[in-house]
Amino acid sequence: MEVSKKSQINIDRNKLHYDEQYKNVNVDSILSILNNLDEHLEAAITSDISWVGMYSNGFKDRIKGKTILELGCGDCINVAIMAALGAKVIANDISNQSGEIIKALNENYNFEHKITFINGDFTQSNLEKASLDFVIGKAFLHHLTIPHERKIIEGIVKVLRTDGEARFFEPAINSKILDELRWAMPMNNRPSKWFQPKAFKQWKDNDPHPIRNNSSKHFIEVGKAFFNTVEIIPLGVFERFNRLLPLKGKRSGAFKREALNFEKIFHNSIRRFGARSQVIIYRNPKTIIDV
Repeated sequence: MEVSKKSQINIDRNKLHYDEQYKNVNVDSILSILNNLDEHLEAAITSDISWVGMYSNGFKDRIKGKTILELGCGDCINVAIMAALGAKVIANDISNQSGEIIKALNENYNFEHKITFINGDFTQSNLEKASLDFVIGKAFLHHLTIPHERKIIEGIVKVLRTDGEARFFEPAINSKILDELRWAMPMNNRPSKWFQPKAFKQWKDNDPHPIRNNSSKHFIEVGKAFFNTVEIIPLGVFERFNRLLPLKGKRSGAFKREALNFEKIFHNSIRRFGARSQVIIYRNPKTIIDV
């Protein structure tokens, strides 16, 4: 099934953006992580929200020997870590640069199973039906238009085993008020929507992310169309305030760890309302006939 013209424009825009960005990835720094894997992962999965989310529910200890497809592998740090943990990893990205990074990693690290790279739309690949234990994406879905997202999810159902799992770490936009406050704050190279409207519009025009729904409700509805089991884990109710504090290094990491632990005592509805991010887990895929 061909993607729409709007989706293709979005794909081409993302490709140009990330081809340029991933030219600067330092493979030696990734190899350094792999050579100090336990220490790096211990810090990452307790204080870095994207790693806390992606590796939630004991993911690290479940993947050895499993076949995993990572969509939007990007800088390839995560695919390298999963491969170093003994997983059979298939990496996918629209950027050719990701393939070059993986080639260098395979040449310079003794993985139990070499990483395989698929360039472009994975639904056009020859992946075997019901052959994957996991399909994952770390900040991947929100780069897609809604129609393209549905096409990707349908493709996942075809390649995932019946007892397999799809999981994604994505931004959570569940409150218009909090979202507007987020846009009001300048961050890195992003101007303030409120106080720098012209600069913000220029930044937004060049932003590779499409305007789309990233609410938990949306991901639940999409999931239920293709899977029998859908789980959303909201994250970052308090961790988000780290950006406003003058904390660096270990102090910043300590704040993030405490904030992520503290939010667990709150009811899920509160966590979902205030979440900065979310983990989306889909299990028990329906047959294509069902959907």
